[in-house]
Amino acid sequence: MTIQSPSILKQNFIDRYAGRNVPRYTSYPTAADFHNNLTSEDHRLRLKNIAPKSRISIYLHVPFCQQLCHYCGCHTKVVRRQEVIDGYVGSLVKEIETIGELVPSDLEIGHLSWGGGTPSIIGAAGIRRVMEALQRYFHAADDMVHAMELDPRLLDAAFCRDLFDIGVNRTSLGVQDFNPHIQKAIGRIQPVEQVQKAIADLRAAGIEQVNFDLLYGLPYQGLKEIAFNCEETLRLSPDRIACFGYAHLPERKANQKLIDEKALPQTQERFEQAAFISEILQQQGYQAIGIDHFAKADDQLAIAAREKRLRRNFQGYTTDNEPVLIGLGASAISTFSDAYIQNIADIKSYSHAIEEQGLASFRGIEVTAEDRLRGEIISALMCHFCIDLTPYEKDLSFEAEKAELDNLEKEGLISFYHNYIEMTEAGRPFVRIVAAIFDIYRRQKKQGFSRAI
Repeated sequence: MTIQSPSILKQNFIDRYAGRNVPRYTSYPTAADFHNNLTSEDHRLRLKNIAPKSRISIYLHVPFCQQLCHYCGCHTKVVRRQEVIDGYVGSLVKEIETIGELVPSDLEIGHLSWGGGTPSIIGAAGIRRVMEALQRYFHAADDMVHAMELDPRLLDAAFCRDLFDIGVNRTSLGVQDFNPHIQKAIGRIQPVEQVQKAIADLRAAGIEQVNFDLLYGLPYQGLKEIAFNCEETLRLSPDRIACFGYAHLPERKANQKLIDEKALPQTQERFEQAAFISEILQQQGYQAIGIDHFAKADDQLAIAAREKRLRRNFQGYTTDNEPVLIGLGASAISTFSDAYIQNIADIKSYSHAIEEQGLASFRGIEVTAEDRLRGEIISALMCHFCIDLTPYEKDLSFEAEKAELDNLEKEGLISFYHNYIEMTEAGRPFVRIVAAIFDIYRRQKKQGFSRAI
């Protein structure tokens, strides 16, 4: 038997797997498997059936930005008229009121997250209006995590103080890249001084937990630019870092047609960038979390990872262990024990549905017993890089999966012994490939997902 060196193994992995398009598995089944057969009545029933005294999570989506970055793949649009923003806030409030009348009166919020778009675009007054509506129907846990995605270009000291007064205690800054020529290429001019001031203003206001969102695989990025990004990130010392590979899907997002495809790094370069980022950040004391997150050793995310309490949801890796997530706003997804239900993505249609019936649900998927078990396996692989299949064999057959797993073991991606799967160090970046083996929906259809690396 020929033993291949780790470098050759990695090259083989890259050649075979890194360019494959597979889900990110922030849910199972994935949003690509949702259908239009779930109605607002299905949504109402599940809201009514939430167990009394439960801790829940709430996600609020604000689908507006002042300008649209070339790389953006989010559900968002450019808006400049205040009346449009105010109207959307009114829709959020009405959706909260509808849901508040349906759910038990003693629910407690453990995690509250704002995403977008740019949530801060609704202003302090809009945020307070939404929070007042939530407070009429829900109780905030004493340890509630209140997180918000922020654009550093739109922050000042006064607004940071407003956020602290409202109760925000964790923020994620959309940094993406510090290099001026790459910022120009992606349509997001954001000098490092602006990011530095945003962090200083947030921490001075009392919001000490600050995260960065970074991207690799952007046009004109090379290892020199990646090194500069890491250098500046380490100097500014965020608590957590999410570093995603840019997903170029111009057939879905017209704004991405503004990206020069010829300047995009290819599969080998993307792999090298991701590995370089991971190496530098870990050398400087950050703990790697899953496939694309990093955290300081004393951060709750790092502690959860070490204790194998890490979870994965639509916001990525999280400490959120609540059984129900209520999604509010256009395109938001709610999670129940037996279903995912998504709101209408089109903003006008969402607001019209809220005005007419109080809810805007239009698609989703019922989660079967098999889905839940397969979801547990996929989540364990994505979060901890290992899983013992033995407890699942009384309910599921893995004959087809084991044949594929045997092949991956021969190639060095995994070790597979007595039903126990563990990603090898070289194979860890390719864990989505292994997770996809347990995804029965991928056997039935192909879909345009992001690259594995």
